[in-house]
Amino acid sequence: MLRMIFSACLLLCVLGAASSLSCGWLGQKFTQHSETSFMLLDSMGRAEDAGPEDAHPPFPYNLYEQASSVSDEDKLAVAVQVLREVFALFEEDYSAASWEESTVDNFLNVVNTQADELSSCLVSQHRTRITRKMHVYFKRLSHHVLQHRSHSVAAWELVRNQIKLHLIRVHQLVSSVPSAL
Repeated sequence: MLRMIFSACLLLCVLGAASSLSCGWLGQKFTQHSETSFMLLDSMGRAEDAGPEDAHPPFPYNLYEQASSVSDEDKLAVAVQVLREVFALFEEDYSAASWEESTVDNFLNVVNTQADELSSCLVSQHRTRITRKMHVYFKRLSHHVLQHRSHSVAAWELVRNQIKLHLIRVHQLVSSVPSAL
């Protein structure tokens, strides 16, 4: 009897692990939210000069290249980390950017929803080397661009452009994960 219970538990664990990333939200819903976030971010844009390109940390293309070759769950963990970092960054003082508060709120709601829904697709909440490096990148973006430029319009425009690149890469990363594994 004990052996049968053990076998049943083992079978449930194996089946649970095999379907751990079965997440219907990865398909069309994520894409719809991505398109909305792109639209909202574009609507916040201005034609102001963002300043010299060397005034911020270079975009972490190498981290996204590394992320494209990790497990599907790690890809989602990276995507969640980036979305959470974007959310935190946009909670800083953006008043100089003269964006409509409702647009920023809508953008943050979409990004937060994406992060929450992707997070619910993960079996465990783990941090990879890539997510730690991504966290450091966003801290530098906040410190070297926003804080050193006193959260100016030009600083926010530079950050907004960087964030759009991140959201595009996150969309590509998530799109490479099958919605039902």
